[in-house]
Amino acid sequence: MLSALFAWIALLLFAGTIIFAGIKDVLTMTISNRLVIVLFAAYLVLAPATGIGVDTAFLSALAATTALACTMGLFAMGWIGGGDAKLAPVVVLWLGHGLALEFALYASVFGAALTMLVLPLRRISVPTSLVSRAWFRRLHDDDMGVPYGVALALAALVLLPQSHWYATVL
Repeated sequence: MLSALFAWIALLLFAGTIIFAGIKDVLTMTISNRLVIVLFAAYLVLAPATGIGVDTAFLSALAATTALACTMGLFAMGWIGGGDAKLAPVVVLWLGHGLALEFALYASVFGAALTMLVLPLRRISVPTSLVSRAWFRRLHDDDMGVPYGVALALAALVLLPQSHWYATVL
């Protein structure tokens, strides 16, 4: 019963933190290292507390390490930001190795949709009331990237019910 309580805590903590990351990325175009470290540390504490086995944790860590290598490559090419490159592997760690490829697919699809919304938005004139807001100016700026943390958050939330965390709760 205690493991189910910790699983609920994990689900709420992960979902809340990942939603916060997506919103913060829209508002500031950054995902803080502190947020990524909190998610990583919480996994290290909550995974054993919920009964996630060493083998599952190891495979999830291996998938996260692979994701980190891929996202750092994308960052090096200038295709994603540094916060996104660090957040995605931590999400893979939380979702588990079995959902890593699905996460990449969903994040890609949501990221493409987000890009298709943001880039045309940058071509239209907007009311002064919006331009006066710093977050909107950044979002509307051609020199800024797309807040891909939103796509990562959406992909994570879509897949969370299929994760081992959910299985522990049910």
